[in-house]
Amino acid sequence: MKPLFNALITAGAAMVFSVTAQAETNGEAIYNQACMACHMTGAAGAPIKGDSEAWEPRIEKGIDTLYEHSINGFNAMPPKGGNMSLSDEEVQAAVDFMVLNP
Repeated sequence: MKPLFNALITAGAAMVFSVTAQAETNGEAIYNQACMACHMTGAAGAPIKGDSEAWEPRIEKGIDTLYEHSINGFNAMPPKGGNMSLSDEEVQAAVDFMVLNP
């Protein structure tokens, strides 16, 4: 009985680790896939990643405002950068990547 119990515990731990690993969101990958086209070129007035002068007034409004604008759209930026398949959490991770990694 003990080997079966150990196997069940090990399988359960592996499943929890797998779900946790999948739940982590990679902001850089999302930026590269959905945001880079505009935020690397400045298309339609998008602030370029790494341009602290362009980002400063946006950051001053607070991270929640940046999230809201990114998720719901703002000025020329469509909601979720035009990729409606992204979750709100994925959009937030991309925003975090742009703001925290200039």
